[in-house]
Amino acid sequence: MQICGRDFSQSDIDWIRGQLDCRPGVTRIQLSRLFCRHVGWYKPDGGLKEMSCRVAMLRLERAGRIRLPAPRTRPAPVKAIGRTAQGQPQAPLAIDARQPLAIMPVDAKTSALWNELIDRYHYLGYRRMGGAQMRLFVHAGRHCVALLGFSAAAWRVAPREAFIGWSDTQRQANLHLVVDNSRFLILPWIRSQNLASRILAQAARILPDAWQKRYRYRPALLETFVETPRFTGTCYKAANWKLVGRTLGRGKWDRRHAADKPVKTVWLYPLQRRFMEALCR
Repeated sequence: MQICGRDFSQSDIDWIRGQLDCRPGVTRIQLSRLFCRHVGWYKPDGGLKEMSCRVAMLRLERAGRIRLPAPRTRPAPVKAIGRTAQGQPQAPLAIDARQPLAIMPVDAKTSALWNELIDRYHYLGYRRMGGAQMRLFVHAGRHCVALLGFSAAAWRVAPREAFIGWSDTQRQANLHLVVDNSRFLILPWIRSQNLASRILAQAARILPDAWQKRYRYRPALLETFVETPRFTGTCYKAANWKLVGRTLGRGKWDRRHAADKPVKTVWLYPLQRRFMEALCR
């Protein structure tokens, strides 16, 4: 079974069953760490892929392949995204196209505000991003004008795979080098010519260094998905992103080929001059 980007063989499943038999008090967290060390399942920064492992083990249990110990704690309830005075709509504000932009990462003090603004004003709302991620604010002077979110890349995207030309083995080995621009929001009261393409260009310049500082590896390619016909992707085109195709309207759990999701155009932006070599290594 292939789960969370890893092939689980019968020997893997037998090993998990053996650990459950010989370690009667083992917890789910301990089991995931044991398995990651046993098979060498690590993140690019050297940490164990224990979150992916726990998700995989839950799916193995639902498939009837293993029986996990009962959870020791209940999952924390999902907190509703708050509403504050800072997030209230503001009067229209014109920003000079020549005014410098400052792109700053979210920290503990500003995290809730980023979540609130995305939830209020982005058409997809707020949703926790998976895997490696980075949330950013964009300021012009003292005014917050936009927000960006980057996260782990989609597991399979046919137009992207065709453009890169990598094998399935290369994709599994190097997918972490692709980063998804999963959220981009210019606050609805901001008015400025060419602001979106300026932000995208500046974000692409600073992201590789910021990502390497946080995760200890340098990404090679950005991707994003633009829902049609809601948007045309004009700002990505103006920022020199490349349109490589369209999705089929299938989500990652679409096992019956229902194709009931919105069709999206697929855009890519290289972050390295020799990005193909890095991705196909």
